[in-house]
Amino acid sequence: MREFMHYITNAFYGATGWNEDNTYQELNATARGSYQLGSIGIVDGSISYLHSTVPLTGVAAQSERIPLPALLRSYRRLHELGSRERQRYWGTEITHDAQGAPAEPAASTTTAAPDRSQCKNGSSLFYGRLYLPQSLLEGLVVRRFTPALQVQLSAVSERSLRNGGTLLGLVQYDKGKYGIEGLASTDGGLLGVRGLYNFGGDTSSGTATPVAGTAGSETNGNGQSGERDRIYGRFSAGGELYYGTLNKSGGMSLGARFATLPTHRGTPLTATLTINPLMGSINATYAVLAKDYCSLATRMEFNVYSYESEWSVGTELWSNRRPAGFLLGADPNSQPEPDPEPPRRKERSFQAKLEWRLDDPEPELDAANSKERTAAAESQEEYRGVLKARLDQNLRIGLLWEGRVKSLIFSLGTGVDLRKLGEPFRSLGLEIQYSS
Repeated sequence: MREFMHYITNAFYGATGWNEDNTYQELNATARGSYQLGSIGIVDGSISYLHSTVPLTGVAAQSERIPLPALLRSYRRLHELGSRERQRYWGTEITHDAQGAPAEPAASTTTAAPDRSQCKNGSSLFYGRLYLPQSLLEGLVVRRFTPALQVQLSAVSERSLRNGGTLLGLVQYDKGKYGIEGLASTDGGLLGVRGLYNFGGDTSSGTATPVAGTAGSETNGNGQSGERDRIYGRFSAGGELYYGTLNKSGGMSLGARFATLPTHRGTPLTATLTINPLMGSINATYAVLAKDYCSLATRMEFNVYSYESEWSVGTELWSNRRPAGFLLGADPNSQPEPDPEPPRRKERSFQAKLEWRLDDPEPELDAANSKERTAAAESQEEYRGVLKARLDQNLRIGLLWEGRVKSLIFSLGTGVDLRKLGEPFRSLGLEIQYSS
Protein backbone atom coordinates (compact mmCIF):
# COMPACT_ATOMS: atom_id res chain seq x y z
CA MET A 1 0.00 0.00 0.00
CA ARG A 2 1.29 3.44 -0.84
CA GLU A 3 1.79 5.65 2.18
CA PHE A 4 -0.65 8.52 2.52
CA MET A 5 2.27 10.95 2.38
CA HIS A 6 3.33 9.45 -0.95
CA TYR A 7 -0.24 9.71 -2.25
CA ILE A 8 -0.56 13.38 -1.27
CA THR A 9 2.93 14.24 -2.51
CA ASN A 10 2.05 12.69 -5.88
CA ALA A 11 -1.13 14.78 -5.90
CA PHE A 12 0.96 17.90 -5.26
CA TYR A 13 3.24 16.96 -8.15
CA GLY A 14 0.21 16.61 -10.39
CA ALA A 15 -1.23 19.95 -9.27
CA THR A 16 2.04 21.78 -9.96
CA GLY A 17 2.95 19.90 -13.15
CA TRP A 18 6.01 18.06 -11.79
CA ASN A 19 6.91 14.72 -13.38
CA GLU A 20 8.27 12.40 -10.67
CA ASP A 21 9.04 9.71 -13.27
CA ASN A 22 11.95 11.76 -14.61
CA THR A 23 14.27 10.99 -11.68
CA TYR A 24 16.85 8.25 -11.25
CA GLN A 25 15.42 7.13 -7.90
CA GLU A 26 12.13 6.19 -9.62
CA LEU A 27 13.85 4.00 -12.21
CA ASN A 28 12.74 0.76 -10.50
CA ALA A 29 9.49 2.09 -9.04
CA THR A 30 7.38 -0.62 -10.70
CA ALA A 31 9.73 -3.51 -9.95
CA ARG A 32 10.15 -2.69 -6.27
CA GLY A 33 6.40 -2.37 -5.71
CA SER A 34 6.38 -5.20 -3.18
CA TYR A 35 4.61 -5.21 0.15
CA GLN A 36 6.17 -4.71 3.53
CA LEU A 37 4.91 -5.91 6.91
CA GLY A 38 5.15 -3.61 9.89
CA SER A 39 6.49 -4.38 13.33
CA ILE A 40 5.18 -7.71 14.62
CA GLY A 41 3.66 -7.69 18.10
CA ILE A 42 3.45 -3.90 18.35
CA VAL A 43 0.28 -1.87 18.02
CA ASP A 44 1.05 1.64 16.84
CA GLY A 45 -0.61 4.55 15.10
CA SER A 46 0.07 8.03 13.83
CA ILE A 47 -1.45 11.46 13.36
CA SER A 48 -0.50 13.82 10.56
CA TYR A 49 -0.87 17.40 9.36
CA LEU A 50 -0.93 18.62 5.78
CA HIS A 51 -0.91 22.07 4.19
CA SER A 52 -0.59 22.96 0.51
CA THR A 53 -0.54 26.37 -1.13
CA VAL A 54 -1.93 24.77 -4.30
CA PRO A 55 -5.51 23.45 -4.47
CA LEU A 56 -5.23 19.67 -4.88
CA THR A 57 -8.17 19.50 -7.28
CA GLY A 58 -9.39 16.16 -8.50
CA VAL A 59 -7.74 14.28 -5.61
CA ALA A 60 -9.85 12.59 -2.95
CA ALA A 61 -8.47 12.87 0.58
CA GLN A 62 -11.26 10.94 2.30
CA SER A 63 -10.41 7.26 2.57
CA GLU A 64 -13.87 6.17 1.38
CA ARG A 65 -13.48 8.20 -1.84
CA ILE A 66 -9.87 7.42 -2.75
CA PRO A 67 -9.78 5.19 -5.87
CA LEU A 68 -8.16 1.92 -4.90
CA PRO A 69 -6.07 1.48 -8.09
CA ALA A 70 -4.42 4.86 -7.55
CA LEU A 71 -3.46 3.84 -4.02
CA LEU A 72 -2.75 0.11 -4.27
CA ARG A 73 -1.69 -0.68 -7.85
CA SER A 74 1.98 -1.59 -8.13
CA TYR A 75 2.44 -1.22 -11.89
CA ARG A 76 3.11 2.42 -12.72
CA ARG A 77 2.74 3.85 -16.19
CA LEU A 78 4.98 6.68 -17.29
CA HIS A 79 3.59 10.15 -17.83
CA GLU A 80 4.05 11.80 -21.18
CA LEU A 81 6.85 14.35 -21.10
CA GLY A 82 5.26 17.71 -20.40
CA SER A 83 1.76 16.25 -19.99
CA ARG A 84 1.46 17.28 -16.36
CA GLU A 85 2.79 20.73 -17.15
CA ARG A 86 0.09 21.25 -19.76
CA GLN A 87 -2.58 19.91 -17.44
CA ARG A 88 -1.30 22.32 -14.85
CA TYR A 89 -1.42 25.45 -16.99
CA TRP A 90 -4.52 24.56 -18.97
CA GLY A 91 -6.52 24.47 -15.75
CA THR A 92 -7.61 20.87 -16.19
CA GLU A 93 -8.47 18.36 -13.55
CA ILE A 94 -6.12 15.42 -13.03
CA THR A 95 -7.99 12.19 -12.48
CA HIS A 96 -7.08 8.51 -12.59
CA ASP A 97 -8.49 5.73 -14.69
CA ALA A 98 -9.16 2.15 -13.63
CA GLN A 99 -5.49 1.27 -14.02
CA GLY A 100 -4.39 4.05 -11.69
CA ALA A 101 -2.81 5.98 -14.56
CA PRO A 102 -3.69 9.61 -15.22
CA ALA A 103 -6.71 9.78 -17.46
CA GLU A 104 -7.24 12.23 -20.27
CA PRO A 105 -7.72 15.67 -18.71
CA ALA A 106 -11.23 16.97 -18.71
CA ALA A 107 -11.75 20.69 -19.00
CA SER A 108 -12.82 22.06 -15.66
CA THR A 109 -14.69 25.20 -14.84
CA THR A 110 -12.89 28.44 -14.22
CA THR A 111 -13.65 28.25 -10.53
CA ALA A 112 -12.11 24.79 -10.17
CA ALA A 113 -8.97 25.63 -12.16
CA PRO A 114 -6.08 26.69 -9.91
CA ASP A 115 -4.62 30.16 -10.28
CA ARG A 116 -1.67 30.06 -12.63
CA SER A 117 0.00 33.06 -11.01
CA GLN A 118 -0.05 31.33 -7.63
CA CYS A 119 1.04 27.87 -8.80
CA LYS A 120 3.66 28.61 -11.42
CA ASN A 121 6.27 29.72 -8.88
CA GLY A 122 6.35 29.51 -5.12
CA SER A 123 4.09 26.48 -4.65
CA SER A 124 4.72 24.68 -1.36
CA LEU A 125 3.68 21.53 0.47
CA PHE A 126 4.09 20.98 4.22
CA TYR A 127 3.54 17.59 5.81
CA GLY A 128 4.18 16.28 9.31
CA ARG A 129 3.50 12.92 10.95
CA LEU A 130 3.83 11.80 14.57
CA TYR A 131 3.99 8.07 15.29
CA LEU A 132 2.53 6.92 18.59
CA PRO A 133 3.48 5.59 21.08
CA GLN A 134 7.15 5.43 19.96
CA SER A 135 7.25 9.25 19.55
CA LEU A 136 8.81 9.26 16.08
CA LEU A 137 8.33 12.48 14.15
CA GLU A 138 8.82 12.91 10.41
CA GLY A 139 8.34 15.98 8.27
CA LEU A 140 8.43 16.95 4.61
CA VAL A 141 8.65 20.34 2.91
CA VAL A 142 8.44 20.66 -0.89
CA ARG A 143 9.03 24.04 -2.55
CA ARG A 144 8.58 24.71 -6.28
CA PHE A 145 10.70 27.70 -7.28
CA THR A 146 10.44 27.55 -11.08
CA PRO A 147 8.71 25.16 -13.52
CA ALA A 148 12.01 23.24 -13.74
CA LEU A 149 13.42 23.64 -10.21
CA GLN A 150 12.14 22.03 -7.02
CA VAL A 151 13.62 21.60 -3.53
CA GLN A 152 12.66 18.99 -0.92
CA LEU A 153 13.57 18.79 2.75
CA SER A 154 12.68 15.70 4.77
CA ALA A 155 13.54 15.03 8.41
CA VAL A 156 13.11 12.21 10.92
CA SER A 157 13.45 12.69 14.67
CA GLU A 158 13.84 9.75 17.08
CA ARG A 159 15.96 9.06 20.15
CA SER A 160 17.46 5.85 18.74
CA LEU A 161 18.94 7.65 15.71
CA ARG A 162 22.40 9.20 15.70
CA ASN A 163 22.27 12.80 16.97
CA GLY A 164 18.55 12.33 17.56
CA GLY A 165 17.53 12.42 13.91
CA THR A 166 18.48 12.93 10.27
CA LEU A 167 17.87 15.59 7.65
CA LEU A 168 17.84 15.00 3.89
CA GLY A 169 17.81 17.73 1.26
CA LEU A 170 17.09 17.27 -2.46
CA VAL A 171 17.48 19.77 -5.29
CA GLN A 172 15.70 18.57 -8.44
CA TYR A 173 16.04 20.08 -11.90
CA ASP A 174 13.79 18.67 -14.63
CA LYS A 175 13.92 19.76 -18.28
CA GLY A 176 11.74 16.96 -19.64
CA LYS A 177 14.35 15.25 -21.78
CA TYR A 178 16.72 14.99 -18.83
CA GLY A 179 16.60 15.43 -15.08
CA ILE A 180 19.37 16.13 -12.55
CA GLU A 181 19.18 15.75 -8.80
CA GLY A 182 21.58 16.67 -6.01
CA LEU A 183 21.27 15.42 -2.45
CA ALA A 184 22.84 16.01 0.95
CA SER A 185 22.18 14.14 4.19
CA THR A 186 23.34 14.57 7.77
CA ASP A 187 23.54 10.77 8.10
CA GLY A 188 27.24 10.17 7.46
CA GLY A 189 27.63 13.53 5.74
CA LEU A 190 26.39 12.00 2.49
CA LEU A 191 26.69 14.02 -0.71
CA GLY A 192 25.49 12.77 -4.07
CA VAL A 193 24.34 13.59 -7.55
CA ARG A 194 22.22 11.55 -9.94
CA GLY A 195 20.67 12.10 -13.31
CA LEU A 196 18.44 10.54 -15.95
CA TYR A 197 18.38 11.09 -19.71
CA ASN A 198 15.44 10.11 -21.94
CA PHE A 199 15.54 9.29 -25.63
CA GLY A 200 13.21 7.70 -28.13
CA GLY A 201 9.45 7.69 -28.03
CA ASP A 202 7.92 11.05 -27.15
CA THR A 203 11.34 12.73 -26.71
CA SER A 204 11.98 12.70 -30.47
CA SER A 205 9.00 14.97 -31.17
CA GLY A 206 10.11 17.88 -29.06
CA THR A 207 7.72 19.11 -26.44
CA ALA A 208 4.61 17.91 -28.24
CA THR A 209 2.90 14.97 -26.66
CA PRO A 210 1.37 12.34 -28.91
CA VAL A 211 -2.39 12.07 -28.86
CA ALA A 212 -3.87 8.62 -29.06
CA GLY A 213 -5.39 7.90 -32.40
CA THR A 214 -8.71 6.33 -33.11
CA ALA A 215 -9.25 2.61 -33.18
CA GLY A 216 -9.28 2.45 -36.94
CA SER A 217 -6.34 4.72 -37.65
CA GLU A 218 -3.18 3.39 -39.25
CA THR A 219 -0.85 5.70 -37.36
CA ASN A 220 -0.35 6.37 -33.70
CA GLY A 221 -0.57 9.76 -32.02
CA ASN A 222 3.03 10.59 -32.94
CA GLY A 223 2.41 10.15 -36.64
CA GLN A 224 4.20 6.80 -36.66
CA SER A 225 3.07 3.65 -38.36
CA GLY A 226 1.07 0.96 -36.60
CA GLU A 227 4.03 -1.41 -36.96
CA ARG A 228 6.21 0.86 -34.86
CA ASP A 229 3.36 1.48 -32.41
CA ARG A 230 3.72 -2.08 -31.15
CA ILE A 231 6.95 -1.14 -29.37
CA TYR A 232 6.28 2.56 -28.86
CA GLY A 233 8.02 3.50 -25.62
CA ARG A 234 10.70 5.57 -23.98
CA PHE A 235 14.29 4.61 -23.20
CA SER A 236 15.94 6.11 -20.13
CA ALA A 237 19.55 5.87 -18.98
CA GLY A 238 21.14 7.36 -15.90
CA GLY A 239 23.45 6.97 -12.97
CA GLU A 240 24.29 8.18 -9.50
CA LEU A 241 27.48 9.05 -7.65
CA TYR A 242 27.66 9.60 -3.90
CA TYR A 243 30.33 10.07 -1.23
CA GLY A 244 30.22 9.98 2.58
CA THR A 245 32.34 12.78 4.01
CA LEU A 246 32.41 11.27 7.52
CA ASN A 247 33.18 7.63 6.75
CA LYS A 248 35.30 8.46 3.66
CA SER A 249 33.52 5.97 1.39
CA GLY A 250 31.68 6.34 -1.87
CA GLY A 251 29.65 4.46 -4.41
CA MET A 252 28.04 4.61 -7.80
CA SER A 253 25.47 2.84 -9.95
CA LEU A 254 24.28 2.85 -13.55
CA GLY A 255 20.83 2.01 -14.83
CA ALA A 256 18.65 1.82 -17.93
CA ARG A 257 14.91 1.45 -18.44
CA PHE A 258 12.48 0.86 -21.27
CA ALA A 259 8.80 1.47 -20.66
CA THR A 260 5.84 1.79 -22.97
CA LEU A 261 3.96 5.08 -23.01
CA PRO A 262 0.25 5.64 -22.30
CA THR A 263 -0.41 6.09 -26.03
CA HIS A 264 0.98 2.61 -26.70
CA ARG A 265 -1.93 0.41 -27.79
CA GLY A 266 -0.24 -2.90 -27.03
CA THR A 267 0.55 -4.59 -23.73
CA PRO A 268 2.13 -2.18 -21.22
CA LEU A 269 5.56 -3.35 -20.06
CA THR A 270 8.60 -2.07 -18.19
CA ALA A 271 12.14 -3.51 -18.23
CA THR A 272 15.08 -2.20 -16.19
CA LEU A 273 18.76 -3.02 -15.75
CA THR A 274 20.93 -1.58 -12.95
CA ILE A 275 24.64 -2.19 -12.33
CA ASN A 276 26.77 -1.40 -9.30
CA PRO A 277 30.38 -1.69 -10.55
CA LEU A 278 32.00 -1.36 -7.11
CA MET A 279 29.91 -4.08 -5.47
CA GLY A 280 29.67 -6.22 -8.62
CA SER A 281 25.88 -6.36 -8.47
CA ILE A 282 23.68 -6.71 -11.57
CA ASN A 283 19.91 -6.37 -11.22
CA ALA A 284 17.38 -6.96 -14.01
CA THR A 285 13.60 -6.63 -13.74
CA TYR A 286 10.67 -7.11 -16.08
CA ALA A 287 7.03 -6.18 -15.40
CA VAL A 288 4.00 -6.43 -17.66
CA LEU A 289 0.36 -5.43 -17.30
CA ALA A 290 -1.18 -8.54 -18.86
CA LYS A 291 -4.78 -7.46 -18.25
CA ASP A 292 -6.47 -4.56 -16.55
CA TYR A 293 -6.87 -6.79 -13.52
CA CYS A 294 -3.58 -8.73 -13.71
CA SER A 295 0.08 -7.71 -13.67
CA LEU A 296 3.20 -9.89 -13.55
CA ALA A 297 6.77 -9.08 -12.55
CA THR A 298 10.09 -10.85 -12.17
CA ARG A 299 13.44 -9.80 -10.72
CA MET A 300 16.91 -11.34 -11.09
CA GLU A 301 20.00 -10.22 -9.16
CA PHE A 302 23.54 -11.56 -9.65
CA ASN A 303 26.89 -10.72 -8.05
CA VAL A 304 29.97 -11.24 -10.21
CA TYR A 305 32.32 -11.41 -7.20
CA SER A 306 30.56 -14.03 -5.07
CA TYR A 307 28.48 -15.72 -7.81
CA GLU A 308 25.43 -15.42 -5.58
CA SER A 309 22.11 -14.90 -7.28
CA GLU A 310 18.60 -14.07 -6.20
CA TRP A 311 15.35 -14.18 -8.09
CA SER A 312 11.73 -13.53 -7.31
CA VAL A 313 8.45 -13.50 -9.21
CA GLY A 314 5.23 -11.78 -8.30
CA THR A 315 1.70 -11.22 -9.48
CA GLU A 316 -1.17 -8.90 -8.74
CA LEU A 317 -4.83 -9.83 -9.23
CA TRP A 318 -7.69 -7.37 -8.85
CA SER A 319 -11.19 -8.47 -7.91
CA ASN A 320 -14.59 -6.79 -7.92
CA ARG A 321 -15.88 -9.07 -5.17
CA ARG A 322 -15.73 -8.41 -1.46
CA PRO A 323 -14.71 -11.62 0.38
CA ALA A 324 -15.50 -10.06 3.76
CA GLY A 325 -18.94 -8.88 2.68
CA PHE A 326 -20.70 -11.21 5.12
CA LEU A 327 -19.21 -9.13 7.93
CA LEU A 328 -21.30 -6.23 6.71
CA GLY A 329 -24.53 -8.22 6.68
CA ALA A 330 -24.37 -9.78 3.22
CA ASP A 331 -25.08 -13.45 2.56
CA PRO A 332 -21.76 -15.22 1.79
CA ASN A 333 -23.61 -17.77 -0.39
CA SER A 334 -25.30 -15.14 -2.52
CA GLN A 335 -24.02 -14.54 -6.02
CA PRO A 336 -22.76 -11.08 -6.95
CA GLU A 337 -25.08 -8.92 -8.97
CA PRO A 338 -24.38 -9.16 -12.70
CA ASP A 339 -22.90 -6.16 -14.39
CA PRO A 340 -25.47 -3.97 -16.12
CA GLU A 341 -25.65 -4.45 -19.86
CA PRO A 342 -24.15 -1.64 -21.89
CA PRO A 343 -26.68 0.63 -23.59
CA ARG A 344 -27.66 -0.54 -27.06
CA ARG A 345 -28.62 1.58 -29.98
CA LYS A 346 -32.38 1.50 -30.37
CA GLU A 347 -33.52 0.03 -33.68
CA ARG A 348 -35.71 2.20 -35.89
CA SER A 349 -39.39 1.38 -35.51
CA PHE A 350 -41.33 -0.35 -38.28
CA GLN A 351 -43.65 2.66 -38.71
CA ALA A 352 -40.67 4.98 -39.21
CA LYS A 353 -39.25 2.64 -41.84
CA LEU A 354 -42.55 2.67 -43.78
CA GLU A 355 -42.65 6.47 -43.71
CA TRP A 356 -38.95 6.82 -44.61
CA ARG A 357 -38.15 8.89 -41.53
CA LEU A 358 -36.34 8.66 -38.22
CA ASP A 359 -38.03 8.02 -34.92
CA ASP A 360 -39.00 10.93 -32.75
CA PRO A 361 -36.32 11.79 -30.16
CA GLU A 362 -36.87 10.24 -26.77
CA PRO A 363 -37.82 12.59 -23.93
CA GLU A 364 -34.87 13.67 -21.84
CA LEU A 365 -34.62 12.47 -18.26
CA ASP A 366 -35.29 15.00 -15.58
CA ALA A 367 -32.36 16.40 -13.62
CA ALA A 368 -33.21 14.47 -10.46
CA ASN A 369 -33.08 11.07 -12.15
CA SER A 370 -29.92 12.03 -13.98
CA LYS A 371 -28.17 13.00 -10.74
CA GLU A 372 -29.30 9.81 -9.05
CA ARG A 373 -27.89 7.69 -11.87
CA THR A 374 -24.64 9.64 -11.83
CA ALA A 375 -24.27 9.19 -8.08
CA ALA A 376 -25.03 5.47 -8.36
CA ALA A 377 -22.44 5.07 -11.11
CA GLU A 378 -19.81 6.87 -9.04
CA SER A 379 -20.54 4.74 -5.98
CA GLN A 380 -20.14 1.54 -8.03
CA GLU A 381 -16.46 0.63 -7.71
CA GLU A 382 -14.86 -1.32 -10.51
CA TYR A 383 -12.53 -3.12 -8.08
CA ARG A 384 -13.09 -4.06 -4.45
CA GLY A 385 -9.64 -5.42 -3.59
CA VAL A 386 -6.36 -6.81 -4.83
CA LEU A 387 -4.40 -9.99 -4.07
CA LYS A 388 -0.61 -9.78 -4.31
CA ALA A 389 1.69 -12.79 -4.20
CA ARG A 390 5.45 -13.24 -4.37
CA LEU A 391 7.82 -16.23 -4.54
CA ASP A 392 11.63 -16.14 -4.21
CA GLN A 393 14.49 -18.62 -4.64
CA ASN A 394 14.25 -19.72 -0.99
CA LEU A 395 10.69 -21.00 -1.55
CA ARG A 396 9.27 -18.24 0.59
CA ILE A 397 5.82 -17.02 -0.38
CA GLY A 398 4.41 -13.63 0.48
CA LEU A 399 0.65 -13.08 0.32
CA LEU A 400 -1.15 -9.78 0.72
CA TRP A 401 -4.82 -8.84 0.42
CA GLU A 402 -5.68 -5.15 0.25
CA GLY A 403 -9.08 -3.55 -0.02
CA ARG A 404 -11.61 -1.30 1.64
CA VAL A 405 -14.34 -1.90 4.20
CA LYS A 406 -16.64 1.08 4.65
CA SER A 407 -14.22 3.99 5.18
CA LEU A 408 -11.24 1.87 6.23
CA ILE A 409 -8.47 0.84 3.84
CA PHE A 410 -6.80 -2.33 5.06
CA SER A 411 -3.83 -4.55 4.22
CA LEU A 412 -3.64 -8.12 5.49
CA GLY A 413 -0.50 -10.11 4.71
CA THR A 414 1.45 -13.16 5.73
CA GLY A 415 4.69 -14.94 4.89
CA VAL A 416 4.88 -18.68 4.23
CA ASP A 417 8.09 -20.75 4.22
CA LEU A 418 7.62 -23.92 2.15
CA ARG A 419 10.87 -25.41 3.45
CA LYS A 420 9.49 -25.47 7.00
CA LEU A 421 6.15 -27.17 6.58
CA GLY A 422 5.95 -27.80 10.34
CA GLU A 423 5.53 -24.06 10.97
CA PRO A 424 5.08 -22.48 7.54
CA PHE A 425 3.55 -19.17 8.65
CA ARG A 426 6.43 -16.95 9.69
CA SER A 427 4.53 -13.73 10.27
CA LEU A 428 1.15 -12.05 10.00
CA GLY A 429 0.50 -8.34 9.61
CA LEU A 430 -2.52 -6.05 9.49
CA GLU A 431 -2.55 -2.37 8.57
CA ILE A 432 -5.58 -0.08 8.61
CA GLN A 433 -5.63 3.45 7.24
CA TYR A 434 -8.30 6.11 7.60
CA SER A 435 -8.33 9.72 6.49
CA SER A 436 -11.00 12.39 6.62
